[in-house]
Amino acid sequence: MTIDSGPVPGTLRWAVLLLRAEAVALGLVAAWLIWSDLTARTTHLTSALLVTAFAIGGAAVLWALGAALGRRRSGARAPAIVLQLMLLPIGWYMIQGGLGWLGVPLMVLGLGVAGLLVSTPTNRALGFD
Repeated sequence: MTIDSGPVPGTLRWAVLLLRAEAVALGLVAAWLIWSDLTARTTHLTSALLVTAFAIGGAAVLWALGAALGRRRSGARAPAIVLQLMLLPIGWYMIQGGLGWLGVPLMVLGLGVAGLLVSTPTNRALGFD
């Protein structure tokens, strides 16, 4: 469903911006993985390529979901929320592994974007009245 009436609310605009920022960040990780795959002395090629492909695919999906939500496609909200909630266990295991400086912000980001996506102005903009 697409709703094109009225201006885009700030909550939806911020959610789209943050999803695209996540896509860019994951794209940079993918670029680093490609460089790492090409310059590693020894590696398990299949595993390296799968991790790199997963990062590239994740960046593409985040960008596409941001674009769809920017066009007020209501069907993009649920997958975007699921991806944001996936940041919670990732952040938790980062904290457990001693990377709390990165894990905590990832968890806050995931909860924040999910909150923006279920907020009342976003619901109205996407036609979930």
